[in-house]
Amino acid sequence: MTDCTPSSLQFSPLNRKKIQANFDTVNITSDSGLLLLREVDKRLKLTQELSKCMKDVRHPGYVTHSIEHMLKQRVYAIAAGYEDLNDHEHLCKDSCFQTAVGCEINLASPSTLSRFENSVDRSSLTAMSKLLVECFIQHHKQAPKEIILDFDPTDHEIHGHQEGRHYHGYYKQYCFLPLHVFCGDHLLVSLLRPSDIDGAKYAGAVLRLLVKRLREVWPDIKIVFRGDCAFARRRILHWCEQNNVGYIVGMPGNKRLEALSHFLAKQAEKGYKDTQSKQRLFAEFMYAATSWKKERRIIAKAEHHEKGSNLRFIVTNQSDVAQAVYDEHYCPRGNMENGIKQLKLDLFSDRNSCTSFLANQFRLLLSSVAYILISELRRSHLSETVFKNAYCQTIRLKLLKIGAVIIKNTRRIQVLLSSAYPYQKEFVCAVNSINST
Repeated sequence: MTDCTPSSLQFSPLNRKKIQANFDTVNITSDSGLLLLREVDKRLKLTQELSKCMKDVRHPGYVTHSIEHMLKQRVYAIAAGYEDLNDHEHLCKDSCFQTAVGCEINLASPSTLSRFENSVDRSSLTAMSKLLVECFIQHHKQAPKEIILDFDPTDHEIHGHQEGRHYHGYYKQYCFLPLHVFCGDHLLVSLLRPSDIDGAKYAGAVLRLLVKRLREVWPDIKIVFRGDCAFARRRILHWCEQNNVGYIVGMPGNKRLEALSHFLAKQAEKGYKDTQSKQRLFAEFMYAATSWKKERRIIAKAEHHEKGSNLRFIVTNQSDVAQAVYDEHYCPRGNMENGIKQLKLDLFSDRNSCTSFLANQFRLLLSSVAYILISELRRSHLSETVFKNAYCQTIRLKLLKIGAVIIKNTRRIQVLLSSAYPYQKEFVCAVNSINST
């Protein structure tokens, strides 16, 4: 085929100077910051260990790309903002991606990566999920005194005819209903579920497995289960009480709860009318739902402001004063929802377009691994910079998407970064921090 690309592109001049452009320079990348992620991954050994969980059933004589290299290729691409396998048609030739993955040849093609994603089985996914918990444990050099496990479901809209596809009446769309578990900004569990189930389905089993493993490592640790009203289930609360696990869980309102807290709502309304300022009042009482065998502590919060009243409830076995339990222990669970937003919006965890349910679970884990790597970069190596609280998207744009020229020879690989790059100080700080660990 005839090459119709002109040798030089002409633009309008600037101050009598000609402006020309061409495509004849090789080994230029827009993602040189991935070398940071590569170093973080090497120290965590996360993708290396995850690759060992997967079975390679390919004939050795026809293998060009190892499981570990393909796993890194997908995770790093997601971290860099490439959500589709089609993107790898060009990324496989990118020198920076090759260096980050650990290859000096073209990386796997989209078709090879597609076969890779669809080859995963249930036992491999189980082993990989366990490794995410082990990564969380290894991050702590000393046993923490208390950990709070945040559980929350979310929706992943789907548009094809994927296995496990169902319509969800609340979200009003065909979707999956994955379950995530966070501890602070640490991601422990990403479990893909069909949407024709209760929102708390499998949460009890996941909680039991997590508590068992965490207490094997830290026998004296205090564990608190936290979630919204979807998890106010009799069996979960009873299990927590029987196994010395604290819980702070949202409670759906009903006529009985509203009647018990009616005086509080009226008091907040009166306070607002008298002062014209927002009122927040708290009360507590013992309550037993129809399915419960015992009474439990309910904390009621009544707000009243210019838009009207707002009455909320939580059920807990914690002994702190009501307002402290609500404000200091329950409300911070909103940070976990920010983590889920980063997974979906920044790292494409809802890109579940494979036909197979297991392949879509694998895609969810790939995004989760990318989140863990970026979070470790931020938490451990950017804590003294302006990016200490940055979201994944910000870190990608400011520290990973860096243009560079790559020069290779038999002795070394040089990555030539621009002297005008505005975040040189933060980049150097991260590199020095990684090298010192």
